[in-house]
Amino acid sequence: MQRPPQEDFSLKETKPHLGVGKVTGDKLTSTYDLVEQMQYLYVRVVKAKDLPAKDVTGSLDPYVEVRLGNYRGTTRHFEKKSNPEWNQVFAFSKERIQASVLEVNVKDKDFIKDDFVGRVTFDLNDIPKRVPPDSPLAPQWYRLEDRSGNKVKGELMLAVWMGTQADEAFPESWHSDAATVSGADALANIRSKVYLSPKLWYLRVNVIEAQDLIPGDRSRFPEVYVKAILGNQALRTRVSMSKTINPMWNEDLMFVAAEPFEEPLILSVEDRVAPNKDEVLGRCAIPLQYIDRRLDHRPINSKWYNLEKHIIVEGEKKKEIKFASRIHMRLYLEGGYHVLDESTHYSSDLRPTAKQLWKSSIGVLELGILNAQGLSPMKTKDNRATTDAYCVAKYGQKWVRTRTIIDSFAPKWNEQYTWEVFDPCTVITIGVFDNCHLHGGDKPGGARDSRIGKVRIRLSTLETDRVYTHSYPLLVLHPTGVKKMGEIHLAVRFTCSSLMNMMHMYSQPLLPKMHYIHPLTVTQLDSLRHQATQIVSMRLNRAEPPLRKEIVEYMLDVGSHMWSMRRSKANFFRIMGVLGGLIAIGRWFDQICNWKNPITTVLIHILFLILVLYPELILPTIFLYLFLIGVWYYRWRPRHPPHMDTRLSCADNAHPDELDEEFDTFPTSRPPDIVRMRYDRLRSIAGRIQTVVGDLATQGERLQSLLSWRDPRATALFVIFCLIAAIVLYMTPFQVVALLSGVYVLRHPRFRHKLPSAPLNFFRRLPARTDCML
Repeated sequence: MQRPPQEDFSLKETKPHLGVGKVTGDKLTSTYDLVEQMQYLYVRVVKAKDLPAKDVTGSLDPYVEVRLGNYRGTTRHFEKKSNPEWNQVFAFSKERIQASVLEVNVKDKDFIKDDFVGRVTFDLNDIPKRVPPDSPLAPQWYRLEDRSGNKVKGELMLAVWMGTQADEAFPESWHSDAATVSGADALANIRSKVYLSPKLWYLRVNVIEAQDLIPGDRSRFPEVYVKAILGNQALRTRVSMSKTINPMWNEDLMFVAAEPFEEPLILSVEDRVAPNKDEVLGRCAIPLQYIDRRLDHRPINSKWYNLEKHIIVEGEKKKEIKFASRIHMRLYLEGGYHVLDESTHYSSDLRPTAKQLWKSSIGVLELGILNAQGLSPMKTKDNRATTDAYCVAKYGQKWVRTRTIIDSFAPKWNEQYTWEVFDPCTVITIGVFDNCHLHGGDKPGGARDSRIGKVRIRLSTLETDRVYTHSYPLLVLHPTGVKKMGEIHLAVRFTCSSLMNMMHMYSQPLLPKMHYIHPLTVTQLDSLRHQATQIVSMRLNRAEPPLRKEIVEYMLDVGSHMWSMRRSKANFFRIMGVLGGLIAIGRWFDQICNWKNPITTVLIHILFLILVLYPELILPTIFLYLFLIGVWYYRWRPRHPPHMDTRLSCADNAHPDELDEEFDTFPTSRPPDIVRMRYDRLRSIAGRIQTVVGDLATQGERLQSLLSWRDPRATALFVIFCLIAAIVLYMTPFQVVALLSGVYVLRHPRFRHKLPSAPLNFFRRLPARTDCML
């Protein structure tokens, strides 16, 4: 399947009219200088007093209607209250204002027709302007008037001003764009919000032994194991090799726990009486609030816990306390690990869980979400195609969600957000979605917000203090092929607070020390990452308004490890691209040997003789050559951030059968049963091969990025190192260098550290093309 020639999947640089923000002392104060300024008319309705009665009963059910031309916003109403307090803000976009007078009407809620109580009017030319960070405008009391302009009983406290989206009232205000949306839940669902991921811990359960167990059948040797349950996670130890009433295991079980801790750890000691039949010998529940927290590799003291046995008496579960068995365990929350909830290829946070181990930030990331163009219709409403788009950006523990622009294929958000940066080798992810929860879920099983596309930007590929303004294609892979869903315009700036601290980060381990001192297995990491993503999606789905599960899973790339012929081919071509340089060198050397270019061959012979006669020049020559190549490539360094590449992902020419396989369910839905079993097994094995091939390609691409200026700071460090190495190696006898190198490589294990070396840490931080993979 060939993509249509008119489809443009390229990255475009744009030149938007960005606002001019004010410089403040606090770098985390958003100045809104990365977005286009949007003018809004703000109306803050605070409260009213002395309102006259309108009903026959002498009561009043007041509410306020703010009217500007064809736009109308209303507050909630109060029953039988003459001194109500609303404290609601309304925002009207200046671009859509088609009136010269603002009316603020106070009305009485009625069954048939609402009664008019009074109003306050404003001429738009007389409304003051406020520019943040000015102090908020103080509300004032205004006397109500009738329709003829005569003063009537009652006063209304208001504040009316012209401002921008940088105003602190903007996020919580009612917008004229949402005039067609009704209901408090729907209005909350379209406003911009900031979410925080829950604080995640690894919980290590070291099951040592148990004592004085009482099996039901004492004529046989018990086969005892321990089952541990934390929320939706359940793990079990192996059956103890010592088949006695005092079994031993000394086995670790790892869980993911999230603060605040809501569920206890439940442990049960069970005896395998027969196949598929187990008897519970004892159980205990341990609240996580009282478990020790470990920050490093030092051991934690173990404890004995009493086991309770429950019996069924007359249909009720009762506790049997005739004899207390005990279990010996070591429980602690690991604060020295980073709990991975994202793919390791594009993580946005690498800090350990314990805040005491965090290092100071190295800079600030600012993101301006400007607008989108040419979005695809995502649903049908009133027999016409429409899209209600919003953006979600995720970096570190902070998630941001823009307001929803109703019924627009070219929405303008112009919202700016800021994050602290602790490591430059991290990735920010921006996704665009269609809001399907504005008019109720009319789809079977409830509405799901549709994905329009996403963008990933690796911070290390950005030059510091430079504003990048680009239009990124929004690409989504469908069973019919890759489709461009539109473009999103972003403005990105990475500001560095200390260049030396950031350069020092390149010599540090990518993950916290505990990942290297006591590493977790690949199987453990996969399982724990799955549990972490489930916990994060569940917690954010419980926020108000919720950040729904399908959004979180798409942003965290859940399911990206599944088998795909397309991804496997893409990784194969990546490897071939890396090996292409070595193949080119082989062909060039073959041309030298065959005297294709006599002048070049003669020069190579002369260089060969010099290096043979003076071997101390070999290493200086190599590093000097690499230094010159790096300097030469500086002219062609990439000037744009990376983006989703359809050709790299083999998405533009994927065969329909391959796409059908990629979008197939797991387990497969294709008959017959035996084919399903074999097919799933093949996909599982091939998924592992795909990961290994991708990792090999990543290492090769990191080698390529040493001199490509993809990460300008890393290449600068390497180029400077090459120059220094060339000089030092020139001045040092070759025999000394060889001797020191051999002694270092063959050094005693006592002088080796478990932490990776600085060159290895530097290499692992180099960017690869994984960021550009679909």
